[in-house]
Amino acid sequence: MPLLTGAEPFRHEGGQTAVLLCHGFTGSPQSMRPWAEHLAERGLTVSLPLLPGHGTRWEDLRVTGWQDWYAEVDRELRLLRDRSARVFVAGLSMGGALALRLAALHGDAVSGVMVVNPANKVHGVAAHALPVLRHLVPATKGIASDIAKPVTRELGYDRVPLHAAHSLRNFFRLVDSELPQVTQPLLLMRSPQDHVVPPADSARILSRVSSRDVSEVLLEQSYHVATLDYDAELIFRESTAFIGRLAPGAVREPGLGKEGTTAGG
Repeated sequence: MPLLTGAEPFRHEGGQTAVLLCHGFTGSPQSMRPWAEHLAERGLTVSLPLLPGHGTRWEDLRVTGWQDWYAEVDRELRLLRDRSARVFVAGLSMGGALALRLAALHGDAVSGVMVVNPANKVHGVAAHALPVLRHLVPATKGIASDIAKPVTRELGYDRVPLHAAHSLRNFFRLVDSELPQVTQPLLLMRSPQDHVVPPADSARILSRVSSRDVSEVLLEQSYHVATLDYDAELIFRESTAFIGRLAPGAVREPGLGKEGTTAGG
């Protein structure tokens, strides 16, 4: 199937510090593109892959599972590690869970973690019925575009395939068990008004990780897809400051060369 316009993956070759960005369930790189471009403009190498089953039609997501989504970001991380001195991982919603698992399993290969409204559990009574319900009902209503900012829309599916949702539920359980293995510096940014992922998910993550360097930022003016919402610039500022603190010299102002040097000099 052809990709939806705007769902294309994003890659930028910058300096020796890289950032891997992971989009959310039923979404696409479009929800993370402004963040990716901001990081790229500041001299960082950036990879924002399209997860399998996403960016086309919801039926394509139905035949994929968490192993496919995680394998994609794991492959990207390994590629970045081969050509970068440092790699940070970041994610939105389910992408946050993917980023946390990368950190848990790859250890020192990941320099820091940045997550926005990270998901940790499939909530509601229906979640417990997924093992059976997914064989009876192909899909339910979508979760895309929970954004406070008028007119702004997330490029995501209007349906959630229940086979994929069941796999997502299993993935969250796995990641939750691995959270104590996360020791890297963590920047967690969350929206108090989120109609997709409740505050309990962020609280659970913060209580389970072993990171000693932890920062929590509230995105007061945004809903779930905060990377496209009123607090997007706050996310960009906080993440570049986080990277700059942990990797001095890696972040530059637009117009300068790689790793803080003058272009051409």
